[in-house]
Amino acid sequence: MTDRPILFSAPMVRALLDGRKTQTRRILKPQPLMGYAPDVTASKGIRFAKGDRLWVRETWSAEHLWAGTKPRDIPCGPFWFWADGDPTDGDWTKPKPGIHMPRWASRLTLTVTDVRVERLQEISEEDAIAEGSREPSLVPIIGACWSERDAYAKLWEHINGLGSWAANPWVVAVSFSVEHRNIDA
Repeated sequence: MTDRPILFSAPMVRALLDGRKTQTRRILKPQPLMGYAPDVTASKGIRFAKGDRLWVRETWSAEHLWAGTKPRDIPCGPFWFWADGDPTDGDWTKPKPGIHMPRWASRLTLTVTDVRVERLQEISEEDAIAEGSREPSLVPIIGACWSERDAYAKLWEHINGLGSWAANPWVVAVSFSVEHRNIDA
C-alpha cells in the first residue's frame, strides 16, 4: 500500500464531494507500440495498485497573512478550496494550483479498490457515470441529453484537447472509495 497525491479539477472535486465520482482514467505513459497491448507487469505508467491511498490535490488559497510564503512552509490552515466557489468573506491569497497543495491540507482521501488497463473508448455507460461527468457546471460543455458515454467523451476532449478521444489511448482506469478526511487523520 502506497500513499500518493492525485490532482483533480474543481468540477471533479465537486463530484467527489457529492459522491458522484468513484473512478478516474489517466493516460498510460508510455503508450505501447501500435498494435501491441501494454505489458502491465512491466509498465511504469501504472502507478496505482489496489489498496493504495490517494490524497486529493485541488486549487486552494491560504489566509492572506501567508502571502509570499512557499506552500510547503505554511504551517497550518485554514484554506479556501476553490471547488467550493468564490470566497464570500475572509482575506485569501490568490488561487494556488493543486500541484502545490501540502499533503496535510488535503480534505479528501481515495482508497483504490480496482485498477485495470484498457483503451479509452472501452468505457461502459456505468463507468462513465462513475467518472462524474454529469457535474452540473459541465452540462454546457457536454450537453444535457447525451448518453453518459458520449458525455464522458466530450469531457475527455474538453480536458485533453481536440482529437484526444479519437486517438483512443491506453488508459489506467482506477476505481476508489472516497473519504471526506485528510489522509493522515
